[in-house]
Amino acid sequence: MESNDTAFSRIYAVVKRIPRGTVATYGQIARLAGNPRWSRVVGYALHVNPDPEGIPCYRVVNRNGGLAPAFAFGGLQVQEQLLREDGVGFRPDGTVDLDRFQWRPNETDV
Repeated sequence: MESNDTAFSRIYAVVKRIPRGTVATYGQIARLAGNPRWSRVVGYALHVNPDPEGIPCYRVVNRNGGLAPAFAFGGLQVQEQLLREDGVGFRPDGTVDLDRFQWRPNETDV
């Protein structure tokens, strides 16, 4: 198993690449960081994000487009506000419309 520093660094590198106006899921970040079993590790890494300005953790949602109830940098409403400011749209149930707003990187984007 990699050290947390190495795993977190890989996770942060992927999250930094999520374009404005899109979101990624925890599982997607885990896969792109090199280990599809790291979904929870992604959550831990984002919860202790050392650079919220440079690492846009608010752009990470659950597999259903749901927001983080314990969003570490201000709560659910702050995450929703930041996503709306980015231009991300929501369904009537309050989840992100992943069909329209999920980041789909090319091999060269990651």
